[in-house]
Amino acid sequence: MNRLANETSPYLQQHADNPVDWYPWGDEAFTKAKAEDKPVLLSVGYSACHWCHVMAHESFEDEATAAIMNDLFVNIKVDREERPDVDEIYMQAVQMMTGHGGWPMTVFLTPEGKPFYGGTYFPREARYGMPSFQQVLEGVIDAYRNRRPQLEKMANELSGSLQREKLAIGGTPDDLNAELLTAAASKLTAAFDKQYGGFGGAPKFPQPMNLEFLLREYQRTGSAELLDMVTFTLQKMARGGMYDQLGGGFHRYSVDAIWLVPHFEKMLYDNAQLSRVYLHAYQITGEAFYRTIAEEIYDYVLREMTSADGGFYSATDADSEGEEGKFFVWSKAELDDLLGDDARIAVEYWGVSARGNFEGHNILFVPNDEAVAAERLGLSVADLRAKLALIKDKLFAARTQRVHPGLDDKILTAWNGLMLASLSEAARVLDRRTTASPLNATRPSCAITC
Repeated sequence: MNRLANETSPYLQQHADNPVDWYPWGDEAFTKAKAEDKPVLLSVGYSACHWCHVMAHESFEDEATAAIMNDLFVNIKVDREERPDVDEIYMQAVQMMTGHGGWPMTVFLTPEGKPFYGGTYFPREARYGMPSFQQVLEGVIDAYRNRRPQLEKMANELSGSLQREKLAIGGTPDDLNAELLTAAASKLTAAFDKQYGGFGGAPKFPQPMNLEFLLREYQRTGSAELLDMVTFTLQKMARGGMYDQLGGGFHRYSVDAIWLVPHFEKMLYDNAQLSRVYLHAYQITGEAFYRTIAEEIYDYVLREMTSADGGFYSATDADSEGEEGKFFVWSKAELDDLLGDDARIAVEYWGVSARGNFEGHNILFVPNDEAVAAERLGLSVADLRAKLALIKDKLFAARTQRVHPGLDDKILTAWNGLMLASLSEAARVLDRRTTASPLNATRPSCAITC
């Protein structure tokens, strides 16, 4: 019997019809595991996670896989956003075991809750150098039944390491000094991608806290290099496909190093932090570009992520109609049909081609500066901007007719705090108030208006 039907989490609700005998996190599951001497299979994810959906379709909706899970394990499903405490503990365990982490997270526990094996996504069939999920299940139960002493020793050692990790609270107050800040900035400088911005290679995350830190270090030291790193990154991100060129707001991360192809979920906490970084870049540089991106993020959040009661929702999915990114991508033929003669402007400005840049379709991005695009189109920059405003409105209106990605309507206090802090700061910096009814807007030019 699946026990998730009465849960309030949208993620758990997504799994309420699985043939898996899911339990929510709690004493009932562990009591059953102890009574029947079964290991616990803990699956952690969140509603907007693309690979969580993939594993659900491949394995948790599969009758044969579910039968193995139900026969051999006590199965617990957790929403990482509802129980970040549970997620944090077992994510540390998976990282200790494998050297990396992510979601969906799959962890096998003793009936006492001690982890002994784990990973992230496991495919239905063996591929990508990974065993199939059914092979994992069979291997785990074999170890649990036939190598129990070694398994329990491993679980105890790992649990001990987790306890020591939680108790390791750092050094003394004297360790917090200017040299520490300089060393941190130096490490970020060494990891900086001079060609595309950001830090490291693919997959590439926006890392707003690192950008915020570098802005503060620029204020402290006056280092032009640090400011250039931030502004270059902010420009590359906002011109890439990771940014929603029509509706505003950032997708969670880019699967490549050039900010082009994202995983298409949008998270409140990312956009809360990124809006603030762009706002601060505008304060420091005075350049309107950063203000525009910040305002477009606020527009998106107030329009699409705000409840009738005023709280902010958590996330939207990457998928719609069973396909990742389908809501956001375009074909050249669609633009031609919708825009007529103005399609040439959209094609030039957003790098659109008949071949596409994502599975035969186009993720809109900005490959060139406005001046370059305007020159190629035989327009002034002012005329290009005016035409783009009309084109964006037309494409946005057409997009609203599509099947929207799923909405995770949880309202989380911490994430709401991040968004409220950014909006409050924006109201002061821009000397503006929010509109009375942003939810009624279709695509306002700026939801923070006089």
